[in-house]
Amino acid sequence: MNRRRRVLLFGKSIILGTVGASLARYPDLEVVALSPPLPDVKALEALAPDVILFDVSDGGPDAAFALLKNCANLLLAGINPENEEVGLWSSTKGEVMTADDLLQLITRPGLLQEIDSV
Repeated sequence: MNRRRRVLLFGKSIILGTVGASLARYPDLEVVALSPPLPDVKALEALAPDVILFDVSDGGPDAAFALLKNCANLLLAGINPENEEVGLWSSTKGEVMTADDLLQLITRPGLLQEIDSV
């Protein structure tokens, strides 16, 4: 059985809650909502996230960005509710995409196997 991808939601915005509710419908995803303040780097790493989603209007979660140094396969996604763009950060690349693109990336079949094989 494949392991479920853990998606952490950081923030209290309506758009982030809506994205979280949409993602929770996928059986391969475990969605965990975190309220500010975000845990420190060690506590955050212990949660073993695959993806951290946050609302950019709340500011960037410093501990999540610091975690990129330790977790090569971690994906950070900052959602901008003003223009529906999503900024992505990982240890290897960054790009901007739409919220629909993010959903396709997170739910893409075989993504766990690709990440686990790196």
